Order: sequence, then C-alpha cells, then structure tokens
Amino acid sequence: RAQSAENDAAMSNLAIYAISLADTPYRYGGTTPDTGFDCSGFVRYVFEQTAGRTLPRTSQEMSKLGDELKQGELQPGDLVFFNTRRQPYSHVGIYVGEDRFVHSPAVGKAIVVVNMRERYWRKRYSGARRITTD
Repeated sequence: RAQSAENDAAMSNLAIYAISLADTPYRYGGTTPDTGFDCSGFVRYVFEQTAGRTLPRTSQEMSKLGDELKQGELQPGDLVFFNTRRQPYSHVGIYVGEDRFVHSPAVGKAIVVVNMRERYWRKRYSGARRITTD
C-alpha cells in the first residue's frame, strides 16, 4: 500500500505540473513548452518531466497503455480520451480531479482546464486509462 500512496502523490504532482503549463499555445505536432503542444505531445511531455515515463506519440497508442478505468474511478494524473475527430481516442488530456481535465485543445488556443461534464466533452468521452509511475 505504501507504493500506492507514493504513486498517488506522484500522480497528483503530475496533475499539478500539467496545470502549471496552462496558457502554453497549441501547435500541431508540438512537443515542448517552447514550441507549443498538441494534445498527445503535451501529455507525453508531462509524463517524461514528472514520472520519467516515455509514452507513445499518439493518443491512439496511449489509449492501449495502463489499466482501463470507469469514469467513477478517475484520479488525478489519469488519462482521459475523447472522440474529437470522428474517431474514438483521437484526443487525450490529463484528469486533475473534480470532473476536470487539462489539455491542449486546438489551433489558436492554449492549454486549459475544462469540465468533463460540459455537454461537448460528455458526448465525446471515449474512456480513461491509468498509467502507474511505479
């Protein structure tokens, strides 16, 4: 159980770090705060910086990692996936608690925290995965 508590703390830190990158601009194919991020580039960067884990480059590939979760099981640091391009798992963000997630949304926008209960996100929810840092 101690490992699990350590993992919980690590994932909370990961979520806090992800939020700290708010206002970084979106850039298709972007993988650093200097250039901007696309959704998977952002998630990948956060996991590398905080957990030392290198995740795959696309949200589709990320959706195959870790353990599948029900929406009621979400904890800070979990990955949440959405169908934003008429394809399940075409968008990914990091759950931060209280039904909110942080993500790099689209061209012309910047990293932002949004509520998953908003109709747009509720309709497009594809699922969630937990990637442990242990």
